[in-house]
Formats: sequence, structure tokens, C-alpha cells
Amino acid sequence: MNIRTDHTIGEIVAADYRTATVFKAHGIDFCCKGGRSVSEVCESKNLDPQVLLEAVRQAAASTEQPSADYHRWPLDLLADYVEKKHHRYVATKSPELMQYLNKLCKVHGERHPELFDIRDEFASMASELASHMQKEELVLFPFVRKLATEQQPAPPPFGTVQNPIRMMMHEHSVEGDRLARITELTSGYTAPADGCTTYRVAFAMLREFEEDLHHHIHLENNIMFPRAIQLEQERAN
Repeated sequence: MNIRTDHTIGEIVAADYRTATVFKAHGIDFCCKGGRSVSEVCESKNLDPQVLLEAVRQAAASTEQPSADYHRWPLDLLADYVEKKHHRYVATKSPELMQYLNKLCKVHGERHPELFDIRDEFASMASELASHMQKEELVLFPFVRKLATEQQPAPPPFGTVQNPIRMMMHEHSVEGDRLARITELTSGYTAPADGCTTYRVAFAMLREFEEDLHHHIHLENNIMFPRAIQLEQERAN
């Protein structure tokens, strides 16, 4: 890929996930807000676009093995992967993390009142993600699988795949903003000096949760959804 300033962040990371490390280092959201171009991002963050592009190109040229080429996966396999790996991760880790955060609030909340905001933000995220994933699993993903496996799938009740995708992407953006607030409240998942082992473990789990959710949303926003839209258009012709 000949990376240019008019390419979107999502396109670049979708082509080579190794470039995500560069965007992470600059605090650039490549999943929930991956639709912004390099030029737009650099202007908003006062970065030199050529310096950023050079770092991105170096990451893409790294000898480190790239991650799986999800572009080449059949679309139904990609939907299965997201559901079984990332949806299951959220469903499993959310209650576990809530237990840790409730314990932190009980033990450390008086000295660190921000813990209550962190817990409340995460509780809202867990609830919204549960509803969001259910809509994907019951409505969107079944039609995506039909697009991948049937030459002429029956028209869906929602008209076009773009309608639920638009809703899912909006919900991704909302949770991306919530993650940003949690990152700020935790000072980048850094436990305070008086934080116990539970404190450090909980923040490490929150960081892992964020990283998994970023990859999860990246696979949907930047790879699965554009391919589903394109496939629907091809099936209609």
C-alpha cells in the first residue's frame, strides 16, 4: 500500500495492523474514529504529516511478522471469529472486572474518589456492549453470513446492510469516547503509589480490555463492514 495523507487511519491499519502501534503512540484512535484521514488527524493533533507517515511506513516495512490477513478471510469466517473471540472476551471479562472495580471502590474509594467514576463508566460500557453484541449476533451477523454464502440472499427486513452498520458504528463511537474517559480517569491505567496489588491488576485488566476492544472494533469498522457493503452491492448487480 502506497500510504498517503488522504488515506484514512482505518484503511492504513486494515492494510497492515503493525501500523497501529504508531497511531497508539500518538494517541490516535484507529478503530472507533478510523474514518479520519491522516491530514485531518495531523491537523487536529498538530503533528507533521510527513513525520507521521514515515513512522507508519517504517512500521509497515518491519521484519516483524504481520498479524493475520483478515482481508483474505471469507466474510462468514470473519464474523464467526469476531463473535467467538471478541464477543466472548467481553462477555467473560466484564463481570470479572466489575468485581475488581467494586472492591477498589470499597477499599480505596475514600482516598481515590475517581474510582467511582471509573466503575460507573465501565458498568455503562459493559451494559451497552452486551446489548450491542446481541444486536450484531441476532440481526447483522446472520445477514453478513448470508451475503458471504448465498448468491441471492433474501432482502433483509432492515432494507440494506448499511442501516444496521451505521447504527453499530455509531455505538462503537460512543464506547470509544467512554474508553477515552476511562483512560483519562486512570491516568493511562497507572495505579497510584498507594495502590495495592488488586489496584494494579484491575488497571492492567482494564488496559487489556481496551486493547481487545480496539482490535474488535477495528475488525468490524475497517474490514468486515466495508466488505459487507461492497458484497451487498455486488449481489444486487
